[in-house]
Amino acid sequence: MIPLILRRLVQLPLIILAVYTVTFVLAWALPGEAVLTDEGRQPPAEVLNALRARYHLDDPARFYFEYLYRASGAMWTIESLKGASGSPPPHVFDLGPSFRYEDWSVNELVASSLPVSIVLGLSAIVIALALGLTAGIIGALRPNSLIDLATLSVALLGISLPAFVIGTLLLLIFPVWLGVGSVGSWGRPIDMILPALTLSLPFAAYIARLTRMGMIEVLNADYVRTARAKGLAPSAVILKHALKNAFLPVLSYLGPACAMAMTGSFVVERVFNVPGIGQHFVGAVKNKDLFVIMGITLIYSTMLTLFNLATDALYRWVDPRIS
Repeated sequence: MIPLILRRLVQLPLIILAVYTVTFVLAWALPGEAVLTDEGRQPPAEVLNALRARYHLDDPARFYFEYLYRASGAMWTIESLKGASGSPPPHVFDLGPSFRYEDWSVNELVASSLPVSIVLGLSAIVIALALGLTAGIIGALRPNSLIDLATLSVALLGISLPAFVIGTLLLLIFPVWLGVGSVGSWGRPIDMILPALTLSLPFAAYIARLTRMGMIEVLNADYVRTARAKGLAPSAVILKHALKNAFLPVLSYLGPACAMAMTGSFVVERVFNVPGIGQHFVGAVKNKDLFVIMGITLIYSTMLTLFNLATDALYRWVDPRIS
């Protein structure tokens, strides 16, 4: 397992560099200019020129390497090694300023909004596991029955329906029609239920399908028949013996699912007005806020890579047969 972790850690900077390069090309190609606004009041020409020169907005090659130098931590490391002769930046990974949010750096935006997205994503994964495992086990115990077809149909809907459709329906049903909860509020525990449920449904649907297929295969295995022949309770056979091995495909899916839930909630945050990092990313794309786009993408790609690494290591720890 240690060689796997070391090999992945060596590959990590190369993967992040590739993501950074692709993101930079796409972000630079966006129409518009970051220092300009849509309010009709533009700064004087000399101010615009000074901003372009300061942040290298008229030189893509210099912007690419200068931002990489700051965001990778290389600048902080070099300035720190200088000691008293240098003044290192306040952040190890300096993600730059935001043009849309005055007097805010990308580091500050991330520090204030990323915890919200992480809590929302973790809540969605917990709900997805509870719903998906339950539906998958029930469907596997009675394959091709009416309840199995019902769970498969619900799973198909969960995968097929976009998040904004599910979120809008939940808003109509609970806050508007039933008067449960509120629209657009945030700060109370109850305000997290509908966004987390909306975000969890696609993951729950996929987990249900993986669990059902794994359980059907495992329930016909010899060791499960032996456990039943010994007179073990059905619940012990299912949860202790069958689910342990049937859970392996789900475990391999949880790594990217956790990263996607924590970093891919743009639409859900927009629908429910959740003050997460997705709101800032959507606004940055609309306004071509290059520093915010690049900074959030670097954070997302790093999280996704680390989650995949953790999943691979955990998978090999749970099942030693995998080399």
